[in-house]
Amino acid sequence: MTRDDLTEKLLDIKRERGWTWAHICEAIGGMSPVLITAACLGDMRLPKAQCARAKELFALSDAEERLLHEPPLRGRSTAMPPTDPLIYRFYELVMVYGATWKELIQEEFGDGIMSAIDFDFTMERQPDPKGDRVRIAMSGKFLPYRYYGAQQGTPELGYRED
Repeated sequence: MTRDDLTEKLLDIKRERGWTWAHICEAIGGMSPVLITAACLGDMRLPKAQCARAKELFALSDAEERLLHEPPLRGRSTAMPPTDPLIYRFYELVMVYGATWKELIQEEFGDGIMSAIDFDFTMERQPDPKGDRVRIAMSGKFLPYRYYGAQQGTPELGYRED
């Protein structure tokens, strides 16, 4: 069985039983619903305790449980540019605002990046009389670039210098 096969199996079970992601995430528990959903979709791995809960919830085999614990090939199923309209809008946000976000982050923190590994994401529905809105918050650790071979007072890390 491949990771894609397991993802399809989990989605089939979800559909057949009429489960929501909220139900699945509550049953597996122990970590962010975003990470549990991403693991079920094949883009993240589950820790062993969550794998055991997923095995029980979905009635998985031992091999399928082990597959949920393996580090996946992330982003393998997303064409570039993405063709799904909702996913494309995120891509569009990066195309339009990416350079601006980069400038503002680096002006505030220095020469580095925002981690997508040490990262948190929250989403909520924001009621609005003109149509509900999607409120998204992303929080990633700032990782400064390392200046290898720094000498004579040159900083080793790319933190902002005041």
